[in-house]
Amino acid sequence: MKNFALIGAAGYVAPRHMQAVKDIGGNLVAAFDPNDSVGIIDNYFPEAHFFTEFERFDRHIDKLRRRQEGQAVDYVSICSPNYLHDSHIRFALRSNADAICEKPLVLNPWNIDALQFIEKDTGRKVYTVLQLRLHPAVINLKKEVAAAPADKKFDIDLTYIASRGKWYDISWKGDEKKSGGVVTNIGVHFYDMLHFVFGKVQQNVVHFMNQYKAAGFIEYEKARVRWFLSVDNADVPLQLQQQGQRTCRILTINGNEIDFSDNFTNLHTRVYQEVLAGNGFGLEENRVAIEIAGSIRSQTPVGITGDYHPFLSRYK
Repeated sequence: MKNFALIGAAGYVAPRHMQAVKDIGGNLVAAFDPNDSVGIIDNYFPEAHFFTEFERFDRHIDKLRRRQEGQAVDYVSICSPNYLHDSHIRFALRSNADAICEKPLVLNPWNIDALQFIEKDTGRKVYTVLQLRLHPAVINLKKEVAAAPADKKFDIDLTYIASRGKWYDISWKGDEKKSGGVVTNIGVHFYDMLHFVFGKVQQNVVHFMNQYKAAGFIEYEKARVRWFLSVDNADVPLQLQQQGQRTCRILTINGNEIDFSDNFTNLHTRVYQEVLAGNGFGLEENRVAIEIAGSIRSQTPVGITGDYHPFLSRYK
């Protein structure tokens, strides 16, 4: 049985990690979060030690490491705010544990370079949750692209709307310096998926960007992609709003829709299984998506011109 520690236990995505640890037969021995609203732990590992002060958590992990064999933490799962990922990954590696970190792994590509040095120094590994690479629809799409003629390019519209309430502006997620903004916070794993399926980036143009939404055009080796990301409920198509839905995850390929709303939240267990099997997604596999998001954040939007996403028409 592998021992796990969890950083960010009060966060939205933490229960998926707890479930994954339970599903693979692991044991959550310790958890940390400055917020003590973590009763959800009782549904999974009620015997886990919990800390609201990082210093005490650090001391406990070190104590376990020094005890007899079998008590040390093997993996640290990281669900903390994006800007803290780099620091918490370093903590995991220097605690002689591997890190399993939520997306985005880091905010800037140069952070990956530094973490690679620490991996080498400690002999431990960094993994991340690129769960879309394991989504059945993505796997089938990758096979379809691989079987297509070498010179074929797919025309794609990516629409990802994940509505957020008024709390968003107050939380760290609404602070671009802490979250990376909409582009990084909700878009980075889609950029990874597109790179995974369609190859290298050849062109990257930003048409529109503000605190709540962004849109642009990316050309890959095998695809031309118009993308639109938003946390504004007003952008959810009316027919979906009438059904009570606040999200819209659709990839349109040559006019055919692939809906990612199904099987989107239950892939963490698969990620953990791959990590334990030695096939997890490591540092280098994160680089392109982090570079794309960083490039988008640094650009000045060109305006609603050229090959832009249809949802931008309402903003012209």
